[in-house]
Amino acid sequence: MKNEKTTLQINENIEALLCYAVLWISGIVFLIFEKKSQIVRFHAMQSILVFLPLSILTFIFQAIPIIGTIIGDIILPLLTFVLWIFLMVMAYKGEKYKIPFVGHLAEVLLKNNK
Repeated sequence: MKNEKTTLQINENIEALLCYAVLWISGIVFLIFEKKSQIVRFHAMQSILVFLPLSILTFIFQAIPIIGTIIGDIILPLLTFVLWIFLMVMAYKGEKYKIPFVGHLAEVLLKNNK
């Protein structure tokens, strides 16, 4: 990443980090508004594909007594937090880190969306 300015006139690495800032919500925002930077669009799509399913799963598991409470209140939020920090750091460093399967799917979806 060359720290070029994006459509929104923000450095690419900052904008890529911001794709993860509010989990899948910021991913949607940057996917809609960023037209120039493919790396930012990748991070936005990956944010949506990682954090939206995790949010849905957390919500579903929280409704299940006992084991669901452990998974929905402890395990999934911890996994979400670790991924959130990790992906923001990697994006800020300018690395196009791909989560297995999800990263490839993000690239395919972006390529088909051109």
